[in-house]
Amino acid sequence: MSEPRLRPHGARASRAPETEAAEPTLAEIAARYLREHAEVRCKPSTAAQYRSAIERHILPALGELPVSSVGPAHAADLQYGLGDRPATANFAVSTLSRLIDQAAEWGLVPEGANPCRFARKYKVRRRERFLTEVEYRRLGRALNGLESNGRISVHAAAAIRLVMLTGCRRNEILALRWEDVHPDAGELRLRDSKTGPRTVPLSPAAANVLAELPRVSGNPWVFPGGKSGAHLSGIFAPWCLVRSRAGLNDVRIHDLRHSYASRALALGESLPMIAKLLGHARIQTTARYAHLARDAVKDAAARVAAEIGEDILARSARPCDADSPPDGDAAAGASVKASAARIAAGIGEDILPRETPRSEPESPRGSARSRL
Repeated sequence: MSEPRLRPHGARASRAPETEAAEPTLAEIAARYLREHAEVRCKPSTAAQYRSAIERHILPALGELPVSSVGPAHAADLQYGLGDRPATANFAVSTLSRLIDQAAEWGLVPEGANPCRFARKYKVRRRERFLTEVEYRRLGRALNGLESNGRISVHAAAAIRLVMLTGCRRNEILALRWEDVHPDAGELRLRDSKTGPRTVPLSPAAANVLAELPRVSGNPWVFPGGKSGAHLSGIFAPWCLVRSRAGLNDVRIHDLRHSYASRALALGESLPMIAKLLGHARIQTTARYAHLARDAVKDAAARVAAEIGEDILARSARPCDADSPPDGDAAAGASVKASAARIAAGIGEDILPRETPRSEPESPRGSARSRL
């Protein structure tokens, strides 16, 4: 990264006296931070986020300031100027804080002199959008139609289907290599997800999508890109076509992951199980879906009570089950795969091509899911 010398931001961004001319500017600190820290210690996607915040927001406002002269008023101005985008404002101030802390570690500013310590983050409302069964079917028909007439590529369509069928993050799917696909073991082995390497259960529905996908000779990626030896860098453009055709312009790609979680809850899966399926490192992350589980919990309670009722209320005894479930890690792994298969089977019925189209609308299969 070059070391830009940009116009200062207002009166507060005036240059320091000549006696401080040798002191590095914030732009120089930022360049060193990206070069020695972000690009070395962070994932490429994280480093790209830092670079974007620095180049688009921090440097135009504060780049020419000597690093020691950046004060609380500058941090406040930066945050206020992005107030119409709360999440962007919070990340910009957080990135500025990292730059100042790194400068302190390098001995360029005093310890504890971080001007961002006084900044209070804007509240960011989490956006929640969950697909209904009818919406899944609309997306499925849109995908099939656009793929069949060549408006979107076979690989882009398959990537979107896999996001829906696995609950994986978009980049986890796009960065998939053929050697990461293990159909015999029934799993995908992700090398570098957001939370590190992890295994994703490969349901029959998802396995069928992969089995029908053509391979490009000499390209190791499941979803090859336009450049030789590269993978698809994004599916935003084809996704926009799909959601527009389906009349769902408010649905983001990441909402497919949320919808996978909500479908799992509707099927009675527990939060710990959903955390395993989604690859959450902390159960607290999955807990954001807890409010969706009320109807699923009621349904589960009804099923359990009905089962017990058959035993204690029925006049005739029911034959005992001779088989007991397996124990240990094998049982846990089998349980996760079975849960993934159930969830993907339900979604697959809605989005994958069918010989006989399903009429719409139709009554939902479960009261909990229809309300999700």
